[in-house]
Amino acid sequence: MSELFKLGVKELSDKIQTKEVSVTEVVKETFSRIEATENQLEAFITLNEEKAMAIAKELDAKGPSSDKPLAGIPIGIKDNIVTKDLLTTAASKMLHNFNPPYDATVMTNIYGSDMIPVGKLNMDEFAMGSSTETSYFKKTKNAWSAEKVPGGSSGGSAASVAAGQIPASLGSDTGGSIRQPASYNGIVGMKPTYGRVSRFGLIAFASSLDQIGPMTRNVEDNAMILNAISSYDVNDSTSSKKEIPNFSSLIGESVKGMKIGVPKEFMTEGVDPEVRKSIEEAIKTYRELGATVEEVSLPHSPYGVQVYYIIASSEASSNLQRFDGIRYGYRTENITNLEDVYINSRSEGFGAEVKRRIMLGTFSLSSGFYDAYFKKAGQVRTLIIDDFKQVFSDYDLILGPVSPTIAHDFGTDKDDPVTAYLRDVLTIPVNLAGLPGISLPCGFSEGMPIGLQLIGNYFEEEKIYQAASAFEAATEFHKMKPVILGGNA
Repeated sequence: MSELFKLGVKELSDKIQTKEVSVTEVVKETFSRIEATENQLEAFITLNEEKAMAIAKELDAKGPSSDKPLAGIPIGIKDNIVTKDLLTTAASKMLHNFNPPYDATVMTNIYGSDMIPVGKLNMDEFAMGSSTETSYFKKTKNAWSAEKVPGGSSGGSAASVAAGQIPASLGSDTGGSIRQPASYNGIVGMKPTYGRVSRFGLIAFASSLDQIGPMTRNVEDNAMILNAISSYDVNDSTSSKKEIPNFSSLIGESVKGMKIGVPKEFMTEGVDPEVRKSIEEAIKTYRELGATVEEVSLPHSPYGVQVYYIIASSEASSNLQRFDGIRYGYRTENITNLEDVYINSRSEGFGAEVKRRIMLGTFSLSSGFYDAYFKKAGQVRTLIIDDFKQVFSDYDLILGPVSPTIAHDFGTDKDDPVTAYLRDVLTIPVNLAGLPGISLPCGFSEGMPIGLQLIGNYFEEEKIYQAASAFEAATEFHKMKPVILGGNA
């Protein structure tokens, strides 16, 4: 095996465009790499080898084109994004046998750019979780340590990229599910502005919060993938008609004169001292690069977790009604009447975390409690949005940690869901406001990566990429590799 798997998207693209390697070679090595590491990592639920090889041969026959710089690039797909004729399970027993009859819009865009989907990646069941431990199928390991969780819900998407199985993947982010696993695995993960990327074909968890985004090993690669998957979509009523820029356009530009705010609520005692230290070093780096970095306040952000779990669970309660044992997915064999079909199929098909959130959401929406919980949560969400608008009236970006801690051991939160929920305290406000946010590596603690979060104003992803690439160019953290990728960390 050569070492193509160590290359990023842009590096691979350059080799394919100059015919230094063929697409077939790249795809063959990708599957060889997956085969060599999958027992150790357990990132994939389903592989797409036959179709991937067929596409590779077609691309080699056509030859490279400068109009399609991503042609031939292998990409992994989170298993809650529907893929025509390729098993899509959302990591749930409920959908263990679901072969969709259509592609999600992001898949249409992926095929349109001639990227090659190589398989479906493990995740928390229906994207409900922050460690990928709620998957029905397997427990994906962190690329840096088999003892640590990869984060979630896009744990498979993050670990596979960090371990060199693939150069890029798609994840989805409802409350931090791209940024947190990116932080835990030392890669770059972007949650775009709500509406920037179509949600058509994304199996819904919480429709007002969900957003698909790219995960890669460096900032430039990430921007390239976002260029490919962003589009207006008539099939998604929340899709934005706003013009899509070239997200790479400001990469390499100076951040001199840029104003960055650091919320005091993001740097509290609840943040691990080593994480706080890394963020303080990142602040110092930005100041050395000429940016102005000042403390700001997002006074209602500490209420984000409570607001999120009411709104997200309520929307999940509504969205998951469709899984009834009738039309598709898991159907119980324990049936004596129609009521048994509904009750037993859902009881047996859903895992414990999904049931917990459905019950929480159903309670919040129920008569007598709607005003006290769901309506009140919506009002506080508006206050959180207003806080961000106030800060962005004076600042270009907001900076802080992605997670209060590094990746934790498996089983740590098994009997304490509240602690698990609080791990998303720094990412959730971004989803509630619909803003774009990125995670990129900024340090290490106990040999595990720490993520820096940059949050931008609506539809200003290119400004985030500008600041992220400047930090990347001034530091060495993105060059650190886990042992599984040939590093010594």
